[in-house]
Amino acid sequence: MVFMKQFLVALVVMMAGPMSGAQAAEGALKPPVAAKRPHSSTWHGVTIEDPYFWLKDQSYPVVDDADVLAYVKAENAYFAASMKPLAPLTGTIFAELKGRLAPADASVPAKDGAYEYWWKFEPGAQYRLWMRRPVAGGPEQLVLSEPELAAGKAYFDLAGSSVSPDGKLLAYAYDDNGAERYTLKVRDIATGKDIATVNTKTVGVPAWSADSKSLAWVEVNDNWRRVKVRLHTLGQGGEDRVLYAETAELGFDVDLAESQDGKWFILSTGDNVTNEIRLVPKADPLAEPLLVRARQTGLEYQVDVRGQTLFVRANDTHPNFRIATARLAAPGQWTTLVEGSDRVYLRGVTAFTSYLAISERVEGLDQIRLRRDDGSETRVPFAEASYTADLGTNREPDAPLLRIGYSSMVTPQTVYDYDVARGALVTRKVQQIPSGYDAGQYATERLMITARDGVQVPVSIVYKKGWPRDGSGKLHLYAYGAYGSAVPPSFSASRLSLIDRGVAYAIAHVRGGDDLGYNWYLDGKLMKRTNTFNDFVDVARGLAAKGYGREGNISASGGSAGGELMGAVVNQAPELWRAVVAEVPFVDALNTMLDTSLPLTPGEWPEWGNPITDKAAFDFIRSYSPYDNVTAKAYPPMLVTAGLNDPRVTYWEPAKWVAKLRATKTDNNVLLLRTNMGAGHGGNSGRFGALEDVAEEYSFILNQFGVAAGGDAAAR
Repeated sequence: MVFMKQFLVALVVMMAGPMSGAQAAEGALKPPVAAKRPHSSTWHGVTIEDPYFWLKDQSYPVVDDADVLAYVKAENAYFAASMKPLAPLTGTIFAELKGRLAPADASVPAKDGAYEYWWKFEPGAQYRLWMRRPVAGGPEQLVLSEPELAAGKAYFDLAGSSVSPDGKLLAYAYDDNGAERYTLKVRDIATGKDIATVNTKTVGVPAWSADSKSLAWVEVNDNWRRVKVRLHTLGQGGEDRVLYAETAELGFDVDLAESQDGKWFILSTGDNVTNEIRLVPKADPLAEPLLVRARQTGLEYQVDVRGQTLFVRANDTHPNFRIATARLAAPGQWTTLVEGSDRVYLRGVTAFTSYLAISERVEGLDQIRLRRDDGSETRVPFAEASYTADLGTNREPDAPLLRIGYSSMVTPQTVYDYDVARGALVTRKVQQIPSGYDAGQYATERLMITARDGVQVPVSIVYKKGWPRDGSGKLHLYAYGAYGSAVPPSFSASRLSLIDRGVAYAIAHVRGGDDLGYNWYLDGKLMKRTNTFNDFVDVARGLAAKGYGREGNISASGGSAGGELMGAVVNQAPELWRAVVAEVPFVDALNTMLDTSLPLTPGEWPEWGNPITDKAAFDFIRSYSPYDNVTAKAYPPMLVTAGLNDPRVTYWEPAKWVAKLRATKTDNNVLLLRTNMGAGHGGNSGRFGALEDVAEEYSFILNQFGVAAGGDAAAR
């Protein structure tokens, strides 16, 4: 009863007021206070006290504990009251963000068999219409209406869809609560009616058999682990046949893809560092799967197929991978086609009929290399010194016009077709910004900052011309730094709402991503994880030393594993940050890696370490886990987000972290927790719903910089 009374009192006293630490201290706003309840566990002779353990609902993934919901709702009420004075600024930014989206937008059509397909937004619509028309000529046809499916729902996400080879049926999977357990249905395109509900617990994009009679799909279990690939045959009752089930390795997940020639299902099973692949002919999906090469710890490979030849990208001879070939008759016998290289990081290979398209990164810069069977090669030319480029939608076995996506920090998203025969880029679409955008008003740089161990860390930065370089400028720093996922120096129209108000936006390409190759990733994981955190702090200090802002006047943000980064850097160097936004942050790292009941934990051990069996891993994770390292000191103003249905970073991680920070920190700076009660890891759905989250986060940051709704900086 006392516990519930605390929440009632907290809710009653909330009222609108300016967001400042001083007024929070005066009692204008009183944050919720989470109760401490004794809970401990002992590992490797070490006892861990966790007084906020109760915030994990023991019936998860169902969250119905009254005390848990009361606390989360109280935090949301405190967030709403605290943000109310910023409503004009938030509304102004939201209007700007929305004004940069074309009211009616469409993708560039992509040919697939007898049709070309595209999506479009009707004016002002939140969700897409999926369309097609015959290549030979004829009227447009609606394939799927997301607005129809999303009607009346607070959340909607289309995982993917696949048209049958005969062009008559559509398989599609959707999620309507953010839990990423998708419902798979089959629709008759001509009538627009669903003819089958295949399953309600799937992930990924389904794939059709060659005869359009069967559908392969990935099944998830109650723990949200991808355990099986099944085959559903239309009109056939009973349980769907299992094409492959992973039973040998805890933490291995299965995945489903298709070869570029459209003739093979590609069934992969693995974790973050090891995998193996089986091929199943789409013409005979019940045939015995063909194992390419058996799993070997540390071996990662991907395959594509052309005729009787396999093209394999593998890391068996070099960390930056090689490309090899093999015969279908002997799929595990690989012959090197492109050697591994310290300079060139091979990221992918697609086997088109007349050439290979090799995605690579050379000294951190994206490249697309085309290799013909005679050994001749061409690199697709790009003019800017820093940019990001990758393969777009190329659905057919060959691509005489190769679809490519491109942007830079100052160049909006651009769709090209590369004419392979002529060696020329043809512009198909440039992102339109209806409210206006003049690239000539902005500048971008790529810098190298020396980290404390002497390593040079790349930084991409964009700002409005005239932004001061004397240390007086406002600076925002972003990073991710995990799973080998690079943060490309790409364009963001949303970012302009910061940049146009005098904030330079920088991306720290810290270790843990693969920005500079696979070793860059290896140097930020497991027992080298703290390199990621140190890089971020050192980049902030290095930029300040070069006049790109000053210490204490830098805002920072990151999400998921990047949210863990935010938690680590506010523990390590809280004095650097003017404001911090941690989106769905993975901050309770030790407890999560000790909890095998959670969906992702076993598969995450190769990334973070297994603290259950390895005391060194336990000690190391404990040394940096943000929740475990909160101490009595001043922390910067912070906004933390969560999703109640998030299966990746469970809602209680940010909730526990915020509760502990409130009880421990010595400052009066604002600390807010916003939990989306009807969504998951990605926040609000729909193209405008997502912008609402961004607008709130930007107004929080700008308010801490003293920026008013009109864009002028207040005296600080």
